[in-house]
Amino acid sequence: MNTSTILILLVVGVGLYAVSLYNFFQTALTRIKASIQEIGNQLKRQVDLIPNLEASVKGYLKHEKDILTMLADARRAVAGAAGSSDLGKQSKAAGLLGNLLPRLAVVVESNPELKANTTVTQLMEELRDTADKVMYARRTLIDLSADYNVRVVTFPSNLVANAFGFKEQAG
Repeated sequence: MNTSTILILLVVGVGLYAVSLYNFFQTALTRIKASIQEIGNQLKRQVDLIPNLEASVKGYLKHEKDILTMLADARRAVAGAAGSSDLGKQSKAAGLLGNLLPRLAVVVESNPELKANTTVTQLMEELRDTADKVMYARRTLIDLSADYNVRVVTFPSNLVANAFGFKEQAG
């Protein structure tokens, strides 16, 4: 092989590597956006479930005003975050509900009438399931962002990232 053939093969190889990295960055960004949307979808599901739970337990929990107030606050926060792509807002809303569910579970467990109510039990399970899905979607987002961010800052992929304007993503 002569020098020009080697040089051409080298340029083609580097070009293919750059295209491969560009495609990785585009794919990763698309998956990160999809993950953020999934968090929003699960938060919207919580928004739909919370009023049903609130209505079901309201009569039983008249003496537990602070729980009802916290439930209403969590519903408002989740409703505000469900349509947003603001990760901080989504995390805060998920945290409010995550902190409330154990307290509500204790009240349900200690109240025989409420514990026997299948609607309340089913809604609590659906909220727990949704909270788990939010945590899973959040974990996925963190993992995707970490993989993407490592490539954005490490050599040689950072050369392609800088050339095409790919920036680190919050996770």
